[in-house]
Amino acid sequence: VQVAESGGGLVQPGTSMTLSCTTSRRTFGFAEMAWFRQAPGKEREPVVTTARGGEKICYSDPVKGRFIISRDNSKNALYLHMNSLKPEDTAVYYCAARASRSVVCKTMPADYIYWGQGTQVTVSS
Repeated sequence: VQVAESGGGLVQPGTSMTLSCTTSRRTFGFAEMAWFRQAPGKEREPVVTTARGGEKICYSDPVKGRFIISRDNSKNALYLHMNSLKPEDTAVYYCAARASRSVVCKTMPADYIYWGQGTQVTVSS
């Protein structure tokens, strides 16, 4: 199963950026998708996770109110819309997928078996 992210780069604080995650149609149809990030010297942390086949969305406290996810089923794509970016959002962002569905959002990296290669997001003036 391949999961691929795109859309990272360097942006100034206060601006917006959208990351994309694509996978196969089969995976996108049954898997629960999530976004994680990892800053230098820190552990990988959840950004947005989903449950109940995407019906339940859980945003981590640092991004709540600023980040939003959306999906385009026709493109097997999941998007992470990041607004009001801060320097502390600087990290490598990963898209991940679980092979089974859950009624609660899974926030541990170990719960996900499919990972993209990551895309660097740098927020700096």
